[in-house]
Amino acid sequence: MTRRTVFFVSDQTGVTAETMGHSLLTQFDGQQFRPVTLPFISSVDKAREAVRRIDATAAEEGARPIVFSTLVKEDVRNVVKRAQGLFLDFFDAFLGPLEAELSVKSAHATGRAHGMADLAAYTSRINATNFAVANDDGAGERDYERADVILVGVSRSGKTPTCLYMALQYGIFAANYPLTEDDLEAAHLPRALAPFKQKLYGLTIRPDRLQQIRHERRPDSRYSSLPQVQYEVRAAEALFGRLGVPSINTTECSIEEIASRIIEKTGIERRVRP
Repeated sequence: MTRRTVFFVSDQTGVTAETMGHSLLTQFDGQQFRPVTLPFISSVDKAREAVRRIDATAAEEGARPIVFSTLVKEDVRNVVKRAQGLFLDFFDAFLGPLEAELSVKSAHATGRAHGMADLAAYTSRINATNFAVANDDGAGERDYERADVILVGVSRSGKTPTCLYMALQYGIFAANYPLTEDDLEAAHLPRALAPFKQKLYGLTIRPDRLQQIRHERRPDSRYSSLPQVQYEVRAAEALFGRLGVPSINTTECSIEEIASRIIEKTGIERRVRP
């Protein structure tokens, strides 16, 4: 199988090019890709250096690299277009039709996708992230009054990364609480969570996948044994069902999908739009 090199070229961090490019590449099962990010290509000179790297890769590998670009400046974009690769620029593809439809010329300003032009949105993300860290795994002050949502589930079911994603992406105040063996044996909500039942959202996971994740963390331990994870998952799911706590199985879901489904089902307001 031939592996194709994919360049993500941007005049800023490259996050937008990576996110959109990877979304497209996931549609091609069985293909292998080698990702290379070229950030901060903000001048013609830097564009020419990027072209040299792309062309060198094409010559070395004998196949055109795929180039995903979010270059705003037309002169910079025109230089990279001449590289020996399949050039796919997201702004080039969409800004023109939008300008025609709106009868307005776009600003062609760099840094707007992930910059700090909107200070209020940036501050919301930071505050939400600080909240998620302070209220991670039932730690800290457990400031659940301020929480938009509280994720509950057994250890390693995806609570922490989902909370951080919702905070960074949407400015959502998300806390999480790990259900311990004592909590599961008690068969009722922990005292700290009882007043906030309406904010709870459960995360569950297939036992064999949970065992794999835990084994990587603590191999050959009771914590990662199949009987233990089977018991914890079964008890947690029974608790969710008995108390009417909505839940999602995270086994086959990305963090982005978990967060999106929770937001959709709960109707939580996004403080920040990506």
